[in-house]
Amino acid sequence: MHCPHCQHSADVNRRLARISGQLNGIREMVNEGRPCGDLLTQLSSVNSAITQVAKLILTEHLEHCVRSGEDTDEVIAQLQTAIDQFAKLK
Repeated sequence: MHCPHCQHSADVNRRLARISGQLNGIREMVNEGRPCGDLLTQLSSVNSAITQVAKLILTEHLEHCVRSGEDTDEVIAQLQTAIDQFAKLK
């Protein structure tokens, strides 16, 4: 899905950088032989963070692309695609 109106906020980049750091930390935990419960807790945290970024991106899409779309059919198709992709996160 390409949307010429979308410009993602600095918040999206900041959150993605934080998630990347969390994933690196989990990799280190695996290498250290940390308990499974600790790993699962951290993975759950990353999963939640990814969902929050996806919600933010979807919100930005609504604010920038849907609101400013000229071709209603194309805008609706893009929105449906975005919602379908978001729904796959769970």
